[in-house]
Amino acid sequence: MIVHTIGYEGATIPELIAALHTAGVRRIIDVRALPLSRRPGFSKSSLAAGLAEAGIGYVHLKALGTPKPGRDAAKRGDVATLRAVYAEQLALPEAQVQAARMLELAAEMPSALLCFERNPSHCHRTLLLAAMAEGAKVVDLEP
Repeated sequence: MIVHTIGYEGATIPELIAALHTAGVRRIIDVRALPLSRRPGFSKSSLAAGLAEAGIGYVHLKALGTPKPGRDAAKRGDVATLRAVYAEQLALPEAQVQAARMLELAAEMPSALLCFERNPSHCHRTLLLAAMAEGAKVVDLEP
């Protein structure tokens, strides 16, 4: 199974959609705890609508997002704290259920995990896939 990831930091909606189309992605799996953004078009409802117009599905899996202490650690560049906080998040039953759902969705059609952070090595989506998608091929996209 191939799972794509993409971070929208610094991107526009047309750039995001172009990158998804180029890669053949047909569904976004939003793994933000809070699917809100100051960037136009990237909050949950407007993002889902824009993606739908482009023929791309949208699913939000809130329990796979990073809790506030983890987001704060990521902003500080404190990767150790981010890893610890996110490991606790992934141990929660609701995160386990949503991780299984994420894998089902990715197996159904080409999908990409979406978060804000452009660099996947600084983002929880890399930790998520390392913990929950053993054996999956991960392809990081650039918008």
